[in-house]
Amino acid sequence: MPLFSTDDMGQRFGYEPEIAKVIAQQLGLKLKWRYTRWSDFESALFDNKADAIWCGCAITAARQDHFLFSRPYAAFNESVLVRRDSNVLSPLDLSRLNVAAIEGSTNMTLAESWLGCHLVPFSGQSDDVFADMIGALASGEVDAVVDDEPAFGNLLTDPRYKLAFTVNTANLWGAAMQTHQVELKQALDSALNNAIKLGLVSHIWQQHLAGIAYPESCFTN
Repeated sequence: MPLFSTDDMGQRFGYEPEIAKVIAQQLGLKLKWRYTRWSDFESALFDNKADAIWCGCAITAARQDHFLFSRPYAAFNESVLVRRDSNVLSPLDLSRLNVAAIEGSTNMTLAESWLGCHLVPFSGQSDDVFADMIGALASGEVDAVVDDEPAFGNLLTDPRYKLAFTVNTANLWGAAMQTHQVELKQALDSALNNAIKLGLVSHIWQQHLAGIAYPESCFTN
């Protein structure tokens, strides 16, 4: 997956881990990943088992009530994956169809705006909720899966599936911290600003996300 993957040795690769690695190096910190289920991200942070959430955390108004966010390190649209024989081309075509998304995610919020479709929430308590959704799509349990555009990765070359459409939501992603971690936010923001100016962020983007337009406006604000 272009966003992130983990090898048998526990090493992380992809856009998100490599941006985090660059930031840690600039701050002289040792980067250590804590692996947990999606549903446990918040509790791990507030139990001080992690310093920040750095994994697909979109910056939303609701989340800003609970978290302090770094400046954005990405901006992504949201897409819908369907089986190859599907006729779905727009949200209107999803009427009466079963649409999967992770429960409580921005993807589910988007799906909730599409009238007539049957929402199928998948629990973040799974060890691999994304694989669960794709399995349900393959078996016919659901007709479509909503996720962030880069999440589908190599599935776009799989003859069983195709991308139905993409919605220009341009969700900003950032590192989520506890609200009192002002100094950590300042450090992350400074390192991110420097990495952007040096061209490191755009370089890593092109390495892993070349098929997705680089969100210039996200990094110039």
